[in-house]
Amino acid sequence: MGTQRDGREAEGNRADTGFAHIPVLLRETIEALAIRPDGVYLDGTLGGGGHSEEIAKRLDAQAGGRLIGIDQDAEAIAAATERLSPYRDRVTILKDNFENAAERLEAAGIRHLDGVLLDLGVSSRQFDSAARGFSYHEDAPLDMRMDRDQILTAAQIVNTWDEQEIFHILRDYGEEKFASNIAKHIVRTRNEKPIVTTMELNAVIDAAIPARIRERDTGHPARRTYQALRIACNRELDVLTNALERLIGVLSPGGRFAVITFHSLEDRIVKNTFRTWENPCTCPPDFPVCVCGRKPMGRVVTRKPVAPGDEETERNRRARSAKLRVFEKI
Repeated sequence: MGTQRDGREAEGNRADTGFAHIPVLLRETIEALAIRPDGVYLDGTLGGGGHSEEIAKRLDAQAGGRLIGIDQDAEAIAAATERLSPYRDRVTILKDNFENAAERLEAAGIRHLDGVLLDLGVSSRQFDSAARGFSYHEDAPLDMRMDRDQILTAAQIVNTWDEQEIFHILRDYGEEKFASNIAKHIVRTRNEKPIVTTMELNAVIDAAIPARIRERDTGHPARRTYQALRIACNRELDVLTNALERLIGVLSPGGRFAVITFHSLEDRIVKNTFRTWENPCTCPPDFPVCVCGRKPMGRVVTRKPVAPGDEETERNRRARSAKLRVFEKI
């Protein structure tokens, strides 16, 4: 659960900027958003601009159609700006974390949205850039920051957080069975010498996981630890929870909220949030009438998450764990 390698966009067909050009679940997402030419839409995870390009194509600037794209990665901003340049009359691009999207929209005078897209996870470009430190296959500094202006890195977590904190993030964010032993080995190793590269961390993880388990496991032994460190470094689950809570207030009646997740922790947050929006009543089941006063905010469009088809997963193996959920506001 939740340990497959993330990736918002497929490999291949890259622009000069290095960002990939094939977004995950593109057709399904665009259909789910039910885009209106005069609508105002937010792509809170702009990436290389693949989803945004398809949204922008469907907008009419003269009728008031507008797209706001947000990303915290400067390289993504550069790639998306180039890709979306033909639609500059209807596209605004902001560098920020999507957690702050509602505040940035309000500051820009935008108080209502007709659709929101959050395509979570890490882009293929971020994974494939060794210097970013996201991949356990490349020797690189332990970085893992999505926003390179951010101070906290994975190396700081590994070398300064106490053993219990490391144990908790490995257990809770990575669902790592050997979280306790890995945390102990990390602390023991860093007491002799700081752990500063991905390969140094891989060696620590190998030493902490029994050989018989590593031999039976078909995946890389470090994958859960890397997921946990990345989530902690970028506050991914807190950011998602806060963004959902804030952005639903900006969504107009009839507007749709589409979220693509890549691991079980994200998907659980989205699923439970959408269910609560649809049925917020807290009254006991045996109450004849609702007395809590909480009213439904809309309906869940996707009773089951939409997953990529065989053709897409064959073309892009990183899309295998993707799930699309959609909510429509009343």
